[in-house]
Amino acid sequence: MRIVMALGGNALLKRGEPMTADNQRANIRKAASAIAELVRMGHSLVITHGNGPQVGLLALQAAASQEAPFPLDVLDAESAGMIGYVLQQELGNVIKDQLFATLLTQVKVDPRDPAFGNPTKPIGPGYDEVTARRLTSERGWQIARDNDKWLRVVASPKPLEIIEADVLAFLIGHGVIVICAGGGGIPVVELDNGSLAGIEAVIDKDHASSLLARQLRADMLLMLTDVDAVYAGWGTPSARALTEAAISDLSTADFAVGSMRPKVEAAIEFVKSTGKTAAIGRLEDAAAIVAGVRGTQIVR
Repeated sequence: MRIVMALGGNALLKRGEPMTADNQRANIRKAASAIAELVRMGHSLVITHGNGPQVGLLALQAAASQEAPFPLDVLDAESAGMIGYVLQQELGNVIKDQLFATLLTQVKVDPRDPAFGNPTKPIGPGYDEVTARRLTSERGWQIARDNDKWLRVVASPKPLEIIEADVLAFLIGHGVIVICAGGGGIPVVELDNGSLAGIEAVIDKDHASSLLARQLRADMLLMLTDVDAVYAGWGTPSARALTEAAISDLSTADFAVGSMRPKVEAAIEFVKSTGKTAAIGRLEDAAAIVAGVRGTQIVR
């Protein structure tokens, strides 16, 4: 079965952990074990991942430089290469006889997307309110509250096309497990003359993964995070895990914008378009989720 597997932030950095290279590698090493189990079961995988903390750190470092900072699309590419390298290496250490490749992936967006006027995608570390407002004043950032912290937010336009889809299909057809669309891919726009140019944004990884799964005719979209399932009434005494849900029974308004909503939206897009299954659950339960005994199965 061809599966597009979207690794959530917990695969790279657990909540509250310092953003260090050692922590990132230790988490990726654990993720590699879960991924390897699916490979050994004979599934063909395409792996995507988030990059919010990493691209935020790169943006901070760029802002501190005396030189003109690199734009976000370049930092998206840098973080995708960095994370892809560690993922590819750790997977190769676990599965010796498998081909892996990391592909920097351009994703076309609309420069008129309303998201550019309403930034919502959090990147980088959390700050206290005083520090966040100082950085906003100094650097022209926009910020948003996330529980007791404040985060920088940037535009997150809707992905329209995976530019390298044909390259990905070629690699997959030759047995390569590809790590791609890192951080939602590198956002680009098409100019009047048909050429491509980068644009300042970070694309949502789950929406990009859903688009990728549709373009590659995947059999399943698997979104892995640090909660065991999608919950109805999350955060309330009546919260309950959904083991299976039809897209007609789901309302995206019932889920938090910064956490589960994009996953549910991405699942609905994939299921509605293909009639196939999307699933959401914990990274360590990946094989059981594919088998249909853990997580949430979202169906038509």
